[in-house]
Amino acid sequence: MSQAHQQEASASSSASSKQDGPNLASVNAAVAVAGDNELIFGKNADRSVPIASVTKVMTALVVLESGEPLDEWLTFHERHTPAAANAYSRIRIDSEMRRKDVLRIALMSSENFAAYTLARNHPGGFDAFIEAMNAKAAALGMTGTRFVDPTGLSSENLSTAADLVKLVNAAADYPEIREYSTTGYFRGQFRQPRYSLSFGNTNALVHRDSWGVALSKTGYLSEAGRCLVMISKMNGKEVVTVLLDSLGTRSPMGDAGRIKRWLDTGARGSVAAAARRYEQEKNASYATAGNSTVSVN
Repeated sequence: MSQAHQQEASASSSASSKQDGPNLASVNAAVAVAGDNELIFGKNADRSVPIASVTKVMTALVVLESGEPLDEWLTFHERHTPAAANAYSRIRIDSEMRRKDVLRIALMSSENFAAYTLARNHPGGFDAFIEAMNAKAAALGMTGTRFVDPTGLSSENLSTAADLVKLVNAAADYPEIREYSTTGYFRGQFRQPRYSLSFGNTNALVHRDSWGVALSKTGYLSEAGRCLVMISKMNGKEVVTVLLDSLGTRSPMGDAGRIKRWLDTGARGSVAAAARRYEQEKNASYATAGNSTVSVN
């Protein structure tokens, strides 16, 4: 077969894979080989939707690219944004923690006060941090993405499954994000006053060696549904999985399993009737709005 015909066959195979991919409970999804932004499967992958705490992957990227010392002690000041102020946290106001540990608990345990504190301690302050988040999104070519807060508590933080593949691939270049986001358990040390708190990972798959999870972030808001982005071992290679907006608490993990089986065996799997109804309702809500995307302008 000529090189041109091989490329044509490869493109045809890729298109077929995207069309005949796994059945998923998530309304929006994308799958790609780690390090490559080209999708091997997409489902409503260009639809801009709320992404909840998946936001914190960008928060981590901006923190690390700022070059601020990770051993610096940061103060958990009173939160000035309504969403952050109303979010429950066990962390005491005015206590201190090292930046690297603040970043760790923001990623592994989705600690909102931690993400807020990272932004508050950015050079130029909170507003400069949000500007840096959006500037980084633009630099990565995330054209369907907008950020208004560093936690994901705002439903105005929007992105697409395809854009989040780009973000995850960029974040994976940082060993700190890989390590911190996949830490199973962590005992965080605070001072002023001195105390400690235990934190656990919000993604149960990090505890399963067979998954080889190398990067992970979960998310949930009522407007965003259940969300998960991760890099894990599938079919002998590292694969980026982006799952946005599903109904059940364990639906993202179920979808990850269906994607893994599809890559291993080609089996498309099936989802519960309730998940199909949820997807139909969500798709209908976009159709009623007259568009399949949420504007980021």
